[in-house]
Order: sequence, then C-alpha cells, then structure tokens
Amino acid sequence: MTGYLAPTKKVRLADLARKKADGEKWAMLTAYDFATARVFSQAGIECLLVGDSAANVVYGYATTNQVSVDEMAFLGAAVVRGAGNALVVMDLPFGSYEASDEQCVRSATDLVRRTGAHVVKLEGGVRIAPRIRALKDAGLAVCAHVGFTPQSVDSLSGFKVQGRDAGAEQLRSDTRAVVEAGTDMVVFEMVPADLAAELTAECPVPTIGIGAGSGTDAQVLVWHDMADVPAGDHRAKFVRRFGTVGEGLAAAAAEYKRAVHLGEFPGPEHAF
Repeated sequence: MTGYLAPTKKVRLADLARKKADGEKWAMLTAYDFATARVFSQAGIECLLVGDSAANVVYGYATTNQVSVDEMAFLGAAVVRGAGNALVVMDLPFGSYEASDEQCVRSATDLVRRTGAHVVKLEGGVRIAPRIRALKDAGLAVCAHVGFTPQSVDSLSGFKVQGRDAGAEQLRSDTRAVVEAGTDMVVFEMVPADLAAELTAECPVPTIGIGAGSGTDAQVLVWHDMADVPAGDHRAKFVRRFGTVGEGLAAAAAEYKRAVHLGEFPGPEHAF
C-alpha cells in the first residue's frame, strides 16, 4: 500500500471544492463493478466514474455511443454498492439527453434512482449548457465534460486535441457556459496543458484532466489503461501505466490451466 487510506467519511462535492481552494490534488478512476470499486475506494481514490467507456472495455463495442441507459444502470448500481465513501459520478450515455431538457432530466433522474450515483456527467459546452441548468433546477449534481468529447468523435473528425489556436476561444466559451449553467465540476479532455491550467485557475469549480496536463485540480484515467489491462489496440499518449495487472492476470490464468491439466488442482486440501 502507498499509505493513502480510504476516506473516513463520505466524500462530498464540498470536500472537493475545499481541496481546490487549498491547492490539494485528488484522483478519479473509472469503475464498472462492485469488486473494483471496493478496491479503488480502499486505496483512497476520492471519486469513481462509471464512464460510458464501459462500451469499449466492458461490452466490447466499437464506440462509446453504442452503450444504453440500461447497460450503464446495471454497472452503476454495482459500483455504488462497492464504492464505500468515494463519490460516484455517472455518465449519461449518448442519446439519453440531447433531444430536450425534459429528456435529459428524465434520463438523469432514472439513472440516479436506479444506481444511487451522486453526480451525473454529460458532454458538451455552450450547446449543452441549457441541459446542465435543467439538471440543476431538478436538484441534481452535475459534472460537465468539454474539450474532446468522445460521443462527438465523428463530428470532431476523430481523436484530436481540442483548444489549439482558434479553438482556444471556443474552449473558453464552453467552460464559461457550463460554469454559468451551474455545473459542479468540469472535465477537460485532450486540451493543451497551458490552456487547461489557465482555465482551472479561473474556474470556480474543480477541474479534472485527462490528457490536459498537470494544471487541473484532479486527474482521471480509465482503470484498464492505468493498470495495463488491454481492451483494444490503441493507447492514448496521455496514458501512464501504474501497474501490469493484465500481465499478472494472464499469468495466473495460465498457471491455473497448467495445474488443472496436470491434475495438481484441486488437491486434497481443496476437497470436502
């Protein structure tokens, strides 16, 4: 263990706001099941994200846009049960909030009711600000997601850094819009580090970076990337491996197979 202990009380949005004010960094990881959520919470991870990245790493879809509300709800409920004192953020999947404020609030309240998640997350800046305002009016906590937004990968012409050159002003506008709409947190994905640091300094709510440099208040990674459990051929530049869980899991499975084939398992000590 690293010496970082699980929070002794429930992590709240106010706690993360205090960390920002005090200049204290904090960590977020994705989680998609009870056991993993429990491990991460016990390791001291303050915030767990039930990301629509589940489409890729859990369900094996080609894009995040293929996962449904029902598929997300099953995972979210399991994560909340294992999350301990960690704050749980829940992605609203593609197609569940774009049509209208009413659709957005209906989808979000349904997911919160079914999972017990504490915060809902949705992608977009200026164009999605009315949805954030509607969610806040409905009494929900919200995390905005600007910069590169995976649900819009096709309209963005692929996985490209956002906010460079002329795009910087758009990112500033998007950030202002979601903050003015009442968001409680903002994710910056794949944006220039200096711009993310500038916006974080100006932003009154905590910011979370993924491929946005070290100047944000917090960082998030897909846990499969963090622990090196390959779920595809692509590895983003911003990913750092903090373990080799995939290699260890494969070695354990191979050793199990060997022991079964040779009749070494189960032994007498494993029988009744």
